[in-house]
Amino acid sequence: MSDERSEGLQGEGDASSETLLDSFDQMIGSLPPGDPVRHDLLQLRPQILDQQETMVEARRMIEKLEEVVKKVTAPANRIGTFLGATSKETAHIVVGGADYYCNVDPRISLSRLKRGTRVLVNEAFVIVGDLGFETAGPVTKITEVIGKDRLRVGSEHGLHSMVLQRSSELAHSNLKSGDEVRVDSNYRMALEMLSSTKSDEYYLDTVPELPWEKVGGQEAALQAIKDAIELPLLHPDLFKKFQHATPKGFLLYGPPGCGKTLIGKATAFNLTKQLGQQTGTEMREYFMHVKGPEILNMWVGESERMVREIFATAREKRKEGFMPFLFIDEAESILGTRRASRHSNILSTLVPMFCSEMDGIDSLNDVVIILASNRADLIDPAILRPGRIDRKIKVNRPDKTGTREIYRIYLTDSLPYDGVLAKEADGIGASIERLIERFVDWQFARRDENKFLEVTLRSGRKETLYRSDLISGAIIASIIERAKAIAIKRAIGTQQDEGIRETDLQLAFNAEYAENDIFPATDITEDWLKLIDYDPENVVKISPVRPVSDARVRATSVI
Repeated sequence: MSDERSEGLQGEGDASSETLLDSFDQMIGSLPPGDPVRHDLLQLRPQILDQQETMVEARRMIEKLEEVVKKVTAPANRIGTFLGATSKETAHIVVGGADYYCNVDPRISLSRLKRGTRVLVNEAFVIVGDLGFETAGPVTKITEVIGKDRLRVGSEHGLHSMVLQRSSELAHSNLKSGDEVRVDSNYRMALEMLSSTKSDEYYLDTVPELPWEKVGGQEAALQAIKDAIELPLLHPDLFKKFQHATPKGFLLYGPPGCGKTLIGKATAFNLTKQLGQQTGTEMREYFMHVKGPEILNMWVGESERMVREIFATAREKRKEGFMPFLFIDEAESILGTRRASRHSNILSTLVPMFCSEMDGIDSLNDVVIILASNRADLIDPAILRPGRIDRKIKVNRPDKTGTREIYRIYLTDSLPYDGVLAKEADGIGASIERLIERFVDWQFARRDENKFLEVTLRSGRKETLYRSDLISGAIIASIIERAKAIAIKRAIGTQQDEGIRETDLQLAFNAEYAENDIFPATDITEDWLKLIDYDPENVVKISPVRPVSDARVRATSVI
């Protein structure tokens, strides 16, 4: 507009100068050629022409200065947030915390404006420009999803919290409590979902194909779990007829390394398979492996928030069609008795939070909760009461038969064995069975070199524990790996096609009990009680029959 005006003024100035010069030339032309005045006027004409050009240029400079003055003195355009259209011609915006119903410049398409975008507003509060979505702004956390288009954000305890609308970009996003969103500067719109600094998939653990047959040495524990989870699925009518409640939580307790985590994963695999067959749909498990100490946090309310997020994630995954399993390892560290724990100030609120979240679960059809602990006696009774943890299953150390089963799982037919075993007439399978039988008999023999611990009871009686009394699935797996390493080194040294021998297993067995870090480095009774199946109230002293290794010096500890 200003350029057109200046061109118009310039045209007017040129026209007026031409008219003046034309009149001047007509005056000169009316005089006779010999007239001295004509001569004087002809000499004056160049000066008039120069003055006219100077005036035109001055007029142009003045017009430019006027335009600059108008620009620098004009009020600034405001930037607002578009909240929505109220009609075909008016819009609802917020500018500086104040709401306005304003008109829209005809050159701006109201239908193309998206909720949450920035708009340019002139001094008459008319939308004159679309600036798109803001790229920066404050970040807050969602505490509650309200309906389809509103979010509650801010403090989880209700202080300084607010309700936001979803922008067009988040209209169809799957938001949940705990997610972080970026907010516009007016705190009215949630603009963008941010990836959490600690992803919800952090606890996700993979579940391999684990039918019950691949879990050896725990027949009693597996049967208890089968009865608890398979019967309600296979016979729902009977359970409904007898009004029998379906369990929703399990406690697997026992010594470390005996397969509690393996049983938890096998439960996830088999229960998901059963549910898929029952419903006729493909279903996947969502195994959340939470280690107790990972939840403890020094900041007030942070541990409780993590608990809420874990349960919220499990419920969300159930809605998405997954079968969620919440496996809490080392449960006594976060669900211990509130008075005796070193973290009593945290557990005084963390244990009730777990209780309230567990109460919100209907049955194992929603979320399956599995706790694992080496010291079930340290878990708070409020957690273990019926209605929360309905089944308490002891995971014992494998006996002689169970030990053979576990060795057979690891010593497969595909492994290379000593030539004598491979050439036996009845096949490699029978040879491996005899090898395992001989080795387990040697391992369980009650001879002096197998003596491991001496336990003194309050009655004064002393009991001797042998190495086989402290066997576990984890130790068996380590023995097999050590035996493989011995066979590999021998094959490298002899440059021959060597295989696993019975002596390799015996050497690996002795090395495992001499070097295994699972056994305490001292004679502190409290540490050994985690490994042996004795009532802590009845044990006075625990001492090894001989040192586990020369580097470890043990001192006697008496309760």
